[in-house]
Formats: sequence, C-alpha cells, structure tokens
Amino acid sequence: MNQTLAAELQAKIDNKTKPQGALGQLEALALQLGLIQQTLTPQLRNPRILVCAGDHGAAKAGLSAYPQEVTWQMVQNFLAGGAAINVLARQAGMQLVVADAGVNHDFDVCNGLLDAKVAYGTASYLDGAAMTAAQCDAAMRHGANAIEAAHANGCNVIGFGEMGIGNTSSASLITHCLTGVPLADCVGRGTGLDAVGVARKLSLLTQALNAWTERNDDPRDVLARFGGFEIAMLAGAMLAAAERRMVLLIDGFIVTAALLVACKTNPAVRDCCVFAHCSDEAGHALQLQHLAATPLLQLGLRLGEGTGAALAYPLLKAACAFLDEMASFDTAGVSSAA
Repeated sequence: MNQTLAAELQAKIDNKTKPQGALGQLEALALQLGLIQQTLTPQLRNPRILVCAGDHGAAKAGLSAYPQEVTWQMVQNFLAGGAAINVLARQAGMQLVVADAGVNHDFDVCNGLLDAKVAYGTASYLDGAAMTAAQCDAAMRHGANAIEAAHANGCNVIGFGEMGIGNTSSASLITHCLTGVPLADCVGRGTGLDAVGVARKLSLLTQALNAWTERNDDPRDVLARFGGFEIAMLAGAMLAAAERRMVLLIDGFIVTAALLVACKTNPAVRDCCVFAHCSDEAGHALQLQHLAATPLLQLGLRLGEGTGAALAYPLLKAACAFLDEMASFDTAGVSSAA
C-alpha cells in the first residue's frame, strides 16, 4: 500500500463537512477506490459486467434442481434483455457483456455474445478432471482477452457474473480445496434443492473429492479438476483486470470461488476487489471471511448473474462523488471539531 497516498486520501475524507467516520463504509470505499487508482480523485469510466456461461458434465448426475438446458436458455434470455441482470445493469448504467465460455449449445452469431467457447461443457469431475490443463489455460486466456478489450475501450471498473447449471457444486469444491473450510459447510441449495437434494449433492461431491488421489491446493490444479469453463474464464479475467489496476466488483458464491483461484495465483488481486454483497448461498460468508472482506450489501440474494454487483455499483459512484464534490471545512467556512 502507498502509505503517503493513503494518508492524503484519509485527510481529504476527514476534512469533508461531516463528523469523521459519519459516512461509515462509504468512507472506506472512497479510500479503497483512490488506492486502487492511485489518485486523490478516483473516477469510474465505462463500467461493465462480464457474465461468463458454461456447462458442467457433473450436472447430468442431478446436482441441480434444474436441467442442464437451462444454461443456454438463460443465455438466450440475457441476449434478449429479459433477465434480472439485464434489468439491473441497465438501471445502474453498466454495459453487459455475455460470454459463452463453454455452453453445450450452438448459438447464432449475434451482437452482445462473446464467443469464448472452449468445449461443449466440461467433463464430469465425478469421473476425473473436469478440464485438461490446456482447456483451463484457454478459458483463462479468453477471460484475459475480454478484459484487454474492455480496458482498451476505457473501462476501469468491471463487475463479474456467471451462468451455469451445476456451478455451485464446482464452487463448493474449489472453496473447500483452497480455504480448508469443511465441504459440508460449502454445500448449499444452489438453484433450490430441498434437504434431500442437498444431502445427495454433498454425497456426490464427497465422492468426487475422495477420487482425486493426487489432491493438492495448487489453484490451477484445483480449477482444472473441479471448475467450469465459466469459472476459469472469470479467474483469468480477474488476474488481467488487477494487472491493469481496474476496480473488480465481486458478486456472489461462484464469482468468489473464481476469485479464490485468482488470489491464490496472485495475492495482489485482492487489493483491487470491492465485494458487492454477501449471498444467501451456503459458503459465501465463509469465503468472505477467508478473504477478510466486508461486503457492501446483504440482501439475501442467491441468483448470481452479477446481480449483486449491479446493485452495489451506485455505491461506488456515491463514494467517488462525495470525495470529489463534497465541500471541505475550509471551502465551506464551517468550523471543524476541536
């Protein structure tokens, strides 16, 4: 951390016409944005949400309450502008980019869909590795390329979202392997499983974990073993965004699992992250605890898609605005505290 800049930012915040700390978490957010951008006047430009979609071979074993076909159907819904993330991104003034990282479907060429398909879904980690090392690297490279294109167009703040039936199961396994949190604490309802469904899900994931005889905590190995192409693409995007000192707006459970991979690969990524919310999905609060992260919102969300990131973005705008526009005690002629 640039201690000199941090002190200057804090002094600027403290000299606004308010009691010190009166804007609470918004003050900490303004400080963080200034440190990420290395300036006393942070600005947010051309905000985007990157939603990566992919299918999981293990989903065919019944890990989700929904069939695998819902992945491509929801991508079509994104492209038609009818999903929750479309509505919330529009409201927030954020451009939505949807990427096919590995959906088991052929899409027509259309505006708004980024073709980053590695394969038609991963293999099943119930039988072996979900991805080869080459596939994992390709998906991560697609993520980096998406960030390069966004940055070239002036984007300096990016939210992350995902779509993929079965991806809470992948996120549970990744979280367990990279944090040491018990697997049972990482497994939740996903898209709406009942208690019997959750128990079956935990049993299948335990079998998958036990079958990995060469188990280790190398982030690339964990990602290739249990991840999805959309999770790998997100991890690659996060690494590339942090290299460019972009603001990373982190959504829920699956996106944070991708972040665990990115942070394990390069711990400096963590400094660029703003955590949008705490999901209602089991395990997300434990991920945040592991990352020493304080989320901006807690709304009981568990939809994914980047919806929490879109909802939190106006708070980032507010933090920049008060830092730039709010009068100081000196300029306003207001007496400060003794």
